[in-house]
Amino acid sequence: MQPGWQAQLQLGFAARYGKTILTQRRHNGPLTLQRPFYPEGEVCHVYLLHPPGGVVAGDQLLIKAHAETESAALITTPAATKFYRSEGLVAQQTTRLSVAVGASMEWLPQETIIYQGAQVSCDNYIDLAQGARFIGWEQLALGRPAADEGFAQGSVTMNWHIRRDNELLYRERLVITPESFAANWGLQGQSACATLFAYPATPHELHRVQALMDTQSGYGVTLIDELLICRALAARADSLRAFYQRLWQVLRPNIMQRQPCAPRIWFT
Repeated sequence: MQPGWQAQLQLGFAARYGKTILTQRRHNGPLTLQRPFYPEGEVCHVYLLHPPGGVVAGDQLLIKAHAETESAALITTPAATKFYRSEGLVAQQTTRLSVAVGASMEWLPQETIIYQGAQVSCDNYIDLAQGARFIGWEQLALGRPAADEGFAQGSVTMNWHIRRDNELLYRERLVITPESFAANWGLQGQSACATLFAYPATPHELHRVQALMDTQSGYGVTLIDELLICRALAARADSLRAFYQRLWQVLRPNIMQRQPCAPRIWFT
């Protein structure tokens, strides 16, 4: 018998009746979502739910979402995702997002808290059509600094595979171990790190983000073939969260062609 929860969630979004509606919602195991919200009219805001409250050794979670032509979806979570300590088994989460021509998707989960001793593997597959729009981030909080806990045990592997018109645009593999967590060439003992991807971007967005980061230590941004990549290291996850929300507000008008409208769950 396979240990841990085996859970899947599959979502589909389509433009209907002047707004985006949820046309597909299938789930198996402890992954589901709240009813859609429409705080800005046509954009469909959904909140992913994981009822157990945390991911443990042996869990395997699969999330799929597809945005059809001209649809617009924003996906977030009501709280941080937590990966707990493991005695050896790996907790696995796989996310597969696809965005059609003229569609937009924002993948904005709240931070992922990884407890010391956790064994975590996360794979993110993003498939973009030419003319699609996407903003997505991953924010990691390692250990529990408030309890004087770092990341002296455990491992985290984060993979991003971003394709455009079925061709690989960008691939990244991040491996965090106790050594890389503490090393000067790694996370330098900082408990929070984050990455944001935005597409399609131009030098204009690059310069705006550079200006926003001008006084920030441990922050950086680059532009690779219309893909904007923003990175940050910080001592506190809450300060990093606030900065990335500000970053999203700066980028959204040009990338998504919509004014910022933050999910209300971020403020509760």
